[in-house]
Amino acid sequence: MRVLLVEDEQPLAGYIATGLRKHGCVVDIALDGQAALDKVELTPYDVVVLDRDLPVVHGDTVCRRLADRGTSRILMLTASGTVSDRVDGLTLGADDYLGKPFAFTELVARVRALGRRVVPARPPVLRAGDIVLDSARRSVERGGRLVHLTPKEFGVLERLLMAAGDVVSAETLLDKVWDEHADPFTNAVRITVGTLRRKLGDPPVIQTVTGAGYRIAT
Repeated sequence: MRVLLVEDEQPLAGYIATGLRKHGCVVDIALDGQAALDKVELTPYDVVVLDRDLPVVHGDTVCRRLADRGTSRILMLTASGTVSDRVDGLTLGADDYLGKPFAFTELVARVRALGRRVVPARPPVLRAGDIVLDSARRSVERGGRLVHLTPKEFGVLERLLMAAGDVVSAETLLDKVWDEHADPFTNAVRITVGTLRRKLGDPPVIQTVTGAGYRIAT
């Protein structure tokens, strides 16, 4: 899941981003409202975690513009937690609202819940042959055997399973599974696919389509 975190307090932004990454999210950070609007022009995000009181462009304006685009789910995260503030946020177009301070487990749960509401909807459990990927539990099994994957390996497998046999390019995998700091000329995708193949074992299920990308054998 690709997440844009919009928070002007840099230490808090780093804390939230680190926590979300540990739970398998790909997180980019914007420290003001204009930076957030610039990023959504370049990258499709599944969920935007949006502080309300932002410099340069206020969070209310950012929320309204994102809602008009309709491409991302919005979780408004702010110290303004009264009923009227929550109503205002939802009226602006936010899909959910969480006041500060918050329990991190609740933030993760709400981000995941919004991620399941992307269009098209993402099934909580993905299957191909004897491979079962559970997005909520962050677990993968093959033939009943638990397969331990890194977050990047899990993300690549999830994207390939979601494609249901269609080819997924290395560029798409890099965009969806790595963050904005990834080098577009890196061989990280090829290396990750290689380790993922080894961990999944035989018979091989990930096919390389020369010049196009990768797909799950069906």
